[in-house]
Amino acid sequence: MARYLGLDLGSHTLGMAISDPTATIATAYQVLRHNEEYDRLVDEVGKVLTEKQIDAIVLGLPKNMNNTISEKGNLSLSFRDKLEKRYHIPVYLQDERLTTVQAQNTLLLFDTSRQKRKRVVDKIAATIILQSYLDQKRKIEDRKD
Repeated sequence: MARYLGLDLGSHTLGMAISDPTATIATAYQVLRHNEEYDRLVDEVGKVLTEKQIDAIVLGLPKNMNNTISEKGNLSLSFRDKLEKRYHIPVYLQDERLTTVQAQNTLLLFDTSRQKRKRVVDKIAATIILQSYLDQKRKIEDRKD
């Protein structure tokens, strides 16, 4: 099985989630602040790839509601290219429309304070992105059997 790293690239932060070794369950991992220093951010991702023995990355792709690529989506595509060029592992894109809203709603459901929500929302969004990818992948594999 493969181990996946889920990424939610925000304006100032990068939310991260990691799958279990069976690629079944995504778990929130951490949030990195980047202030648009993408080369440094690529280095930081590399440390996680090595430390957690990651085989592939799932990167959230922001799209507009009409399915076109947004400006932030173009930033994600550029970030994907940097990761693939540097680490030579697959980077899969996952539609991330409304994942931040889902993350906020989940945190509100559990009565998380506003201050804590602000600190963790990006890693929760990364978890949703990664779990969505893993679930879709499993459905496709189940159809093949």
